[in-house]
Amino acid sequence: MAFRAQFENNNEIGVFSKLTNSYCLVALGGSENFYSVFESELGDVIPVVHTSISGTRIIGRLTAGNRHGLLVPNGTTDQELQHLRNSLPESVAIQRVEERLSALGNVIACNDYVALVHPDLDRETEEIIADVLQVEVFKQTIADNVLVGSYCAISNQGGIVHPKTTVQDQDELSSLLQVPLVAGTVNRGSDVIGAGLVVNDWCAFAGLDTTSTELSVIESIFKLQDAQPTAIVNEMRDSLIDTYS
Repeated sequence: MAFRAQFENNNEIGVFSKLTNSYCLVALGGSENFYSVFESELGDVIPVVHTSISGTRIIGRLTAGNRHGLLVPNGTTDQELQHLRNSLPESVAIQRVEERLSALGNVIACNDYVALVHPDLDRETEEIIADVLQVEVFKQTIADNVLVGSYCAISNQGGIVHPKTTVQDQDELSSLLQVPLVAGTVNRGSDVIGAGLVVNDWCAFAGLDTTSTELSVIESIFKLQDAQPTAIVNEMRDSLIDTYS
């Protein structure tokens, strides 16, 4: 399912959270409401870890990860690193990365198998990504934007990319990632997909401004409703038929 949430009146929830198939990170200092949205959906399945990165709350933009591992920027304190190691599952490798482009979430987009990265990323960083996250790494742009992590959201089921991505580019990215892609928006027309949406293989969280049309695109491309129309649609259809029959 796809859910809407807000972090202190901010709809860019992908800035304040990071969601994968084996853990979820959320920023410190949010409202209880923000945490409860995540915890009610994920709490029984994967750990929801409250943390800061480099003393900031923009953890979704500073980190990159999947179910195999988590990459954090060089500014991450030893205390934060220890807290993450204690809180995440044993199987998740955590690695601090020395990289000039330190907002890793903006420059890396990945699922459990493939990572798209900023064309100027260091060769060394590429090797760390391939090693820690156990993915194939491709240097790419999305709609001519180098910040691949900001302009798309991908899971193992599908992906949403910047609305101005050409069909040719979508096909190329889709064949690299081996998942279907759609060009779309979140938060009522925002093209910064990575900031407004976090997703894994069974659920997605988008900003509160996300329209129902955007949500239905999210649910269908990420296969979140098992390709069945939702119960609400069925109910509405039944009641309409009752009204007009």
